[in-house]
Amino acid sequence: MKVITANRLIDGEVVFQGENGAWVELIGEARLLEGKDAVAEALALAAKSVASREIVDPYDIEIKDEDGKRVPERLREKIRAAGPTTHPALGKQARS
Repeated sequence: MKVITANRLIDGEVVFQGENGAWVELIGEARLLEGKDAVAEALALAAKSVASREIVDPYDIEIKDEDGKRVPERLREKIRAAGPTTHPALGKQARS
């Protein structure tokens, strides 16, 4: 399984591509992608958001299901998905 991630230009927030190309802040709300064609389609849709200066640097990441929650495979992406690492009461980890 994969999802598309990027950074929102207005505030730098890590975002994930949700249904219909909307950008959401939580990985649990991201659109799940299976197969190369689905990823290519999602990246093409993300390119439109880049062109409209909504997001920058979209790319796909591998995720897995861990205790009923979507979790990125790579440590870098786990940190990005959780929010700032300064304190567990801050960022996305405080909301999940």
